[in-house]
Amino acid sequence: MRRWTIDAGVVAVSGALTWLRLTSTAVAPDDRGADAVAYVLCAAMVLALSARGRWPAVVLSVVGGLFLLYHVLRYPGGAPAVPVWVALYSVAVAPRRRVGLAVAALFIALDAQGRTAVAGVGVLDATLDSSTVVFVAALLLGEVVRGRRARLALLAAERDRAAERQLADERLRIARELHDVTAHTLAVVGVQASVARDVLDDDPAQARAALDAVRRASREAMVELRAAVGVLRDGLPAQPQPLAPGLDRLPLLAAETGAVLVCDGEPRALPRAVEAAAYRIVQEAVANAIRHARAGRIEIGLGYRPDGLSLTVRDDGRNPAGPPGNGLRGMTERAVGLGGWLRAGPSDGGGFEVQGWLPR
Repeated sequence: MRRWTIDAGVVAVSGALTWLRLTSTAVAPDDRGADAVAYVLCAAMVLALSARGRWPAVVLSVVGGLFLLYHVLRYPGGAPAVPVWVALYSVAVAPRRRVGLAVAALFIALDAQGRTAVAGVGVLDATLDSSTVVFVAALLLGEVVRGRRARLALLAAERDRAAERQLADERLRIARELHDVTAHTLAVVGVQASVARDVLDDDPAQARAALDAVRRASREAMVELRAAVGVLRDGLPAQPQPLAPGLDRLPLLAAETGAVLVCDGEPRALPRAVEAAAYRIVQEAVANAIRHARAGRIEIGLGYRPDGLSLTVRDDGRNPAGPPGNGLRGMTERAVGLGGWLRAGPSDGGGFEVQGWLPR
């Protein structure tokens, strides 16, 4: 609809200007006055512009041919030049324009040759410059507009690619969060449920504490899962989301999973991104040790250094078989994303070990 409206407006304005020029142009002694044939030729040129969007080269051929015929019949001056300007501009601005530019070059050459023959002057005579210059200017204007449209299209495509990359990154982040939360919760539930089963008859209080830990882990997991699913469903969180857990949660994680936490250096607050990544890496490593390695002892080591934080999670379980899974890939991506590194593999004394470094 918008394209049709623009074309109709161009035809209307071109027709009005052509009619105005045709009725006001002085008639030279050797020229014919504007009659019905002249008006029909001009009307045909103007109406041909309605197809300039689909067939610019064809429109220029028709308009240019009628323009030359108009002058061959000795009608006054360049009255119907307006449709020619529009047709030349349309050829230059078109996406596919090789044929159109060839037609434009032929038209300009024929127009210049015809006017030199009629006027009896050379091609470079100053009296012929104005018409040719205006024709070339119409082509150049189309080239400028075409270049601007191409730049805008490139910018729009780049914005789309950036939005797609951002969406992919967000999906990857959410996938990591879902994986980590699920794996950790299942590990805690498994450990605490085993504790509750073993001491249910001998120590009901400890069994209740274990079940409370299961309930607490499940409740926290539900909060985090609900937030992640809300982002996937709605795109934006409906309410402020809780901060990602930091290093202050590690003692609770160690207590729930039976791991041993060892700190080296003076504990201090680190950037929130570093603490969140460190917690998720340790959480996933501990969950892997419980679920896959069947570890009896898990040791978590934190090394506070002036320029960052070192992480070590070591267990005495069996080495996992097969290629690295999503958990190890997610831990590595978290560390590398902050400019650090992470390595995982069998430890020297048996079992499995995860080592990482996060710069502050």
